[in-house]
Amino acid sequence: MRSNVLLKTLVSVTTAVGIAAGGMAVAGTAAAAPAPAGKSSVSAEATPFAVVNLGLSTTQARNVQCFLKNSWGYTGALDGQLGTNSWKAMQRRLAWNQGYTGAIDGIVGPGTISALQRLLRGWQYTGAIDGIAGPGTQAAFKRYANAQAGHC
Repeated sequence: MRSNVLLKTLVSVTTAVGIAAGGMAVAGTAAAAPAPAGKSSVSAEATPFAVVNLGLSTTQARNVQCFLKNSWGYTGALDGQLGTNSWKAMQRRLAWNQGYTGAIDGIVGPGTISALQRLLRGWQYTGAIDGIAGPGTQAAFKRYANAQAGHC
């Protein structure tokens, strides 16, 4: 229950910061050239949380994608952006032997992170299996990603 409250709080704060930053980024152009009447100034292209690299560089994330492509049915681009399709493949991998029992939906929630933390025990992760991708989880994920180099 507590992890759900923390996750919701984190998502709410992150969303608010993203909205504020986006608003500040367009404030100068909005004042200079107002949007035509009847047109929204909000872009439909904005999709927050579409890519969740958990601290990996694009090279490290590409290493993970290569591994997933070779073994777990990932068919997307090898672009170093861990999006929905990358995470669906990772969830298939985590369901195989890391206790992931959630939907294969590409959403990086507490269940996915907990299963990832169990996988990362083999990559020097010593923290709690708590479903929170803190610094220890991210550091171990980086070690895991670096070990996947050469799968492409």
